[in-house]
Amino acid sequence: MNQMTHFRRTKIIFTLGPATESEEMLEKLILAGVDIARLNMAHAKHDWTREVIRRIRAVSKKVGREIGIMMDIKGPEIRTGDVDAPMELKAGEIFDFTVKPGADRDNGEEVRSVNVNYQDLVNDITIGDTVLVDNGLIRLEVLEKDNAHLRCRVLIPGELKSRRHINLPGVKVNLPSFTEKDRGDTQVGIEEGIDFVALSFVREAKDIELLREYLQAHHSKAKIIAKIEDQTAISNLEEIIQATDSLMVARGDLGIECPFEDLPVIQRRAVKSCFDHGKPVIIATHMLESMITMPMPTRAEITDVANAVYEKADCVMLSGETTIGKYPLECVSILDKIARRIEEEGPFDFAEPEHVTGDKLKLLQSGVLLAHQVSDSALITFTRQGFMAAGLAALRPACAPIFAMTNSVETLRQLRLLRGVEPYILPLDSEPNDTIENAIALLVKAGRVQTGDKLIIATDLLTRDRLVDSVQLRTVR
Repeated sequence: MNQMTHFRRTKIIFTLGPATESEEMLEKLILAGVDIARLNMAHAKHDWTREVIRRIRAVSKKVGREIGIMMDIKGPEIRTGDVDAPMELKAGEIFDFTVKPGADRDNGEEVRSVNVNYQDLVNDITIGDTVLVDNGLIRLEVLEKDNAHLRCRVLIPGELKSRRHINLPGVKVNLPSFTEKDRGDTQVGIEEGIDFVALSFVREAKDIELLREYLQAHHSKAKIIAKIEDQTAISNLEEIIQATDSLMVARGDLGIECPFEDLPVIQRRAVKSCFDHGKPVIIATHMLESMITMPMPTRAEITDVANAVYEKADCVMLSGETTIGKYPLECVSILDKIARRIEEEGPFDFAEPEHVTGDKLKLLQSGVLLAHQVSDSALITFTRQGFMAAGLAALRPACAPIFAMTNSVETLRQLRLLRGVEPYILPLDSEPNDTIENAIALLVKAGRVQTGDKLIIATDLLTRDRLVDSVQLRTVR
């Protein structure tokens, strides 16, 4: 079973940008083994979005490997306005954030200021709160407020440029979770057939429910990825995981909104909670940040990626490394090498989700137990919508891979998210035995199995009139 030992369980997501949007680079990345392309909609235009989605589909078809597409919508965001020139804020300086441009202060006192795009900021925040600007590089303390201004003292100085992101640690803002911009972006994605929608700054389960209602109303089968990025999300972690299809630990804003020493604890807790609920989990941000400009990662980055693999996360994700970085292909190669090496350190004990129950779970557990007892075996399942493959992946079987056969290209793309799952397109015959034999023949032709290999089939096979749960051991002949 030598072909199976070269399989990488951990999936790789890359973010599309100027460094990776060409047909030539997309082809190289897909052949290098990326599983999902992420589109960051914070600054994306609709014409560009449509163009690159179609380009990804065309290149995938050309190389014979369909990858998934994730649209990462912006969500509620507070930003500063434009400034004529960068402003150097000094420690101890008094500085104003203005929610009503042009409004005069009652005392007529003149201090430097910048506009903010969220008028209710003065209602959400209280005196003594912290305001972080530009990914936390500038820190201010709120001294006083009126209906148009926040007066602050600069604690950590820095250069303030136009349209910088504002974080308010511990403050619950009343911005909508699914904005008008998000609706417009998502509609474009739906029309172009995206596979995943990542919702930014999820705070509670109803944020996810609102997006799900929108997707269903527009007949989209896209899966929802909830991004946890602030303290409110951590407080509501369990309900968010129950409501979403999968979770992203978005460590960029999360590391600003929460004490930095809590970040590893939050990551581990989030992964564990996803295991308990049988939901996929993505570790994102700063995986190989130094490789935006350098050809090799730092030792700390190597260990960080390795820890995500040790934790058995479904995916690791690249952001700036592949949007503007100098070495996007090398970043993918390094993630691939690290993941494969750490996965060699197994076997890992398979998971037992605490909050997943039912007859199908027993079927899948039986298949995984059998696969663990039969050395060098692999699992095969058949799935129309991905549920059987997702169930097997949630159990984190030590054997590899999980061959998932589906008759839907949309399902195949969504299966790219799941740890240990290698999806294939296969017509599902009304005669179960024919379907199984066809699947084995496909794997033999693809060079993934060979004569003598042991295969565990765990699935609910559709006969002419009913579903039949089945766990079988077969030897490739």
